[in-house]
Amino acid sequence: MKLLRVAPIAIIACALALSACANTVRGVGKDVKSTANAVEDTVENP
Repeated sequence: MKLLRVAPIAIIACALALSACANTVRGVGKDVKSTANAVEDTVENP
C-alpha cells in the first residue's frame, strides 16, 4: 500500500529533475556557441 503512495511522488520528482537537466544542457550549449562566436570574431578582427 505504501508503494502506491510513494510511486507517483517519485515519478514527479524524476520528471522535474530531468526537465531541469534539459534546461541546463540547453544553456551550456548556448554558452559554448556564444564563446565560439566570440573567439571567431576575435580571430577575424584582431
